Amino acid sequence: QLQASGGGLVQAGGSLRISCAASGRDFNTYAVGWFRQAPGKEREFVVAVNWSGGSTLYADSVKGRFTISRDNAKNTVYLQMNSLKPEDTAVYYCAADQWGSTWSNTDKYGYWGQGTQVTVSS
Repeated sequence: QLQASGGGLVQAGGSLRISCAASGRDFNTYAVGWFRQAPGKEREFVVAVNWSGGSTLYADSVKGRFTISRDNAKNTVYLQMNSLKPEDTAVYYCAADQWGSTWSNTDKYGYWGQGTQVTVSS
C-alpha cells in the first residue's frame, strides 16, 4: 500500500516536498514513479527511480527543478520540487513496481497511491 502526502498550496518559485510511504516489506525491491494529473488532462509521467536507487528518469518539464530520492529504511520516496510553476499544479500520484526500472508508462506499475494535491499560485 502506498500513501502520498505533503501536498499543499505554494507560490510560484517556491518549493515543496511530497512523500510516498509504503507499507509492507521489501520496499527496496520496488521501483517508484511519480505521475501527475491536472484537471481535464491525462496522467503524465514526472520522475522515476529504479528499485536499487541507482537510476532515475525525469520528464523534461521538471528536469533541473525536481529531485527524487528514496530512504529504504523508512520505506519512503521523496519528491523535492523547487522553482515551482503554475503549470505544475496537479494531483501527484506515486506508483510502485517490484524489481522495476525507471518506467515512464503507467501500465508498468501495479501499485498506486491515492494522490496528493499540489497547487502553485501565480
